[in-house]
Amino acid sequence: MNKLKIIRDILNIQIIRFLLIGSVNTIFYYSIYCLFIYIGLDYRLCVFFATLIGIFFSFMTFGKYVFNNSDKKLIYKFIFVYMVLYFLNIFLISRFQVYLDNYYLSGFLSAFFCTCISFFINKLYVFKKENKI
Repeated sequence: MNKLKIIRDILNIQIIRFLLIGSVNTIFYYSIYCLFIYIGLDYRLCVFFATLIGIFFSFMTFGKYVFNNSDKKLIYKFIFVYMVLYFLNIFLISRFQVYLDNYYLSGFLSAFFCTCISFFINKLYVFKKENKI
């Protein structure tokens, strides 16, 4: 079997595409979060701005490369999901802070957890394939 075909077959697996694209999106989000933490903003504002900036980047990359759906009308569902993830992120960071006392590490752990959850919510709610009869 051709090595290029093996790589192509692996990339056709949705969870693999999500891991690759989700990693890029998470690095993008986390970099923005860290920048705002570094300049001294409250972690809630850091999460807010990183989420706000990351929404459109993530919508385009998830839609196109992970779920093969570029329907712009889905942005409203996507924004709703990320509003929910914003509050989950804030909650998780506040809980991690109790034990870690490090906003960089707390933010990283929370971002990782929220990224995993976002795959399932996006797959089952935002980019859900409609059954056509």
